Amino acid sequence: MIEEIRLRDLGVIAQATLPMGPGFTAITGETGAGKTMVVTGLGLLLGQRADSGAVRSGAAQASVEGTWIVPQDGTVAERVREAGGDLEPIGEGDAELYLGRTLSSEGRSRATVGGRTAPAGVLADLADQLVVVHGQSDQLRLRSAVAQREALDRFGGAPVAAALADYRAAYDTWRALDAELTTLTGDRDARAREAEELRLLLADIERVDPQPGEDEDLTRRAERLAHAEDLRVAAATAHAALSTDDDAPDVVALAAEARRALERAADRDESLAALAEQAADIGYRAVDLAQSLSGYLADLDETGPQELALVEERRAELATLSRVHGSVDAAIELLRTGSARLAELDDDGDRVERLAQERDAAASVLDAAADTLTAARTDAAERLGAAVTAELRALALPDARLAVQVAPGSPSAAGRDDVTILLAPHPGAEPRPVAKGASGGELSRVMLALEVVIAATDPVPTFVFDEVDAGIGGAAAIEVGRRLARLAESSQVVVVTHLAQVAAFAGNHLTVVKANDGSVTASSVRRLEGADREAEMARLLSGMADSEAALTHARELLSLGGAGLIG
Repeated sequence: MIEEIRLRDLGVIAQATLPMGPGFTAITGETGAGKTMVVTGLGLLLGQRADSGAVRSGAAQASVEGTWIVPQDGTVAERVREAGGDLEPIGEGDAELYLGRTLSSEGRSRATVGGRTAPAGVLADLADQLVVVHGQSDQLRLRSAVAQREALDRFGGAPVAAALADYRAAYDTWRALDAELTTLTGDRDARAREAEELRLLLADIERVDPQPGEDEDLTRRAERLAHAEDLRVAAATAHAALSTDDDAPDVVALAAEARRALERAADRDESLAALAEQAADIGYRAVDLAQSLSGYLADLDETGPQELALVEERRAELATLSRVHGSVDAAIELLRTGSARLAELDDDGDRVERLAQERDAAASVLDAAADTLTAARTDAAERLGAAVTAELRALALPDARLAVQVAPGSPSAAGRDDVTILLAPHPGAEPRPVAKGASGGELSRVMLALEVVIAATDPVPTFVFDEVDAGIGGAAAIEVGRRLARLAESSQVVVVTHLAQVAAFAGNHLTVVKANDGSVTASSVRRLEGADREAEMARLLSGMADSEAALTHARELLSLGGAGLIG
């Protein structure tokens, strides 16, 4: 439940703190005093879209903070912890949850959950678990077929929820298969062209048979072959310097002579022995190098213009592949992946047949799931109609009869049913859709009756009603107040109202009063009791807080409501 809401610079409200608590809280005040800003602020805390126009004139930003009492464990606590927020344990099993939202005059907003900054979407995730808000716009929404179907599904509870989940799973499966089959058959010509083009490309790549890194190797070979004579001269000159067949001294012979000279003198100075070993190593290395150069020259002798022509021809083939595919590596990759794609395209005929069979099987499953959902909704509709009819008798519509009709409709992800709420306001009247035949007062009572009935199967911690009593008065308003009080026995109920008959049943009565300058300050939201509450009730009844007649009537209403203020 909501423990407290704090508003700052929101609309006409400069600063206000609203203590809530359990049970039934009524919020009253003069027109324009900012009562609706309470609902606006609550909407911000529940992740609704931020409107910079709600920031108080002259202020840089507006802020809303709320304190909820929630279970320490459960879906709310789990979502808060996922967002990085904290809960403050209080008592056994409960905790305080702090939510906040700031809105700048430039339109930027920031949300906090459990003391940590979080996306506004986290507030929206928590909203369904914390509060149901009803305003006059929700009465209008009740005229929509979607809202009526959602109300029936909420009342239907687990049986409808399970049937709807099975239907949606079957619907998603069927739709995916149908979309794939439609794409496959619709693009058959394009896929045939793709297959033919891919077949030609793969054949060309397979003919060339490129290898990874081959183009770079060929570039190096071409460079070597193009300068074969220069390379031969360089290698031959180096080989001659190392080892010659004539009498001219070479490196090998000179190294051997140096080694022998050092060895002859090594017995007089042993350090020369190490130098002799180095000279010997030079000789060995020179021999190895000379042999390597001989092999290199032999390889060069085997090459010729014909080999260079073959290399250039191969490079031209790879260059053509590169122009078509971007690179040789891209061509190799297409050869690796394209075969599977070609097999897929060539299999279109068989795939169409298989998909058609799978789609038909999925359609049968979907039909069965739709029938199960319709049956669950039809059963729930009968029970909902009877329960709401009973509630309407307690809301000053003693002869009204409500029925919920489930009829075949267009297939969608929500089923194949059109749900229509019908109301016969008096005996002999034909039930007519509430979207067409219900007055504003009747619609507000139908909505309240629906919430009371649905709360028994789909309980919500807190209900907030923003002037849903518009269009009613007198005895009907008293019955609405009485029914709200009964709803408050199982849920927290917060009502923004202008009717004394409704406020009389509240256990917690708050009033919002404008200051002389038109603003609402911290001292302008007060919890009423005793004579102050009687005066506010008299003002609601007659517009005059000090009218003796109105005060007498106010005391009678408070006695009827039996309301006692919260702690």
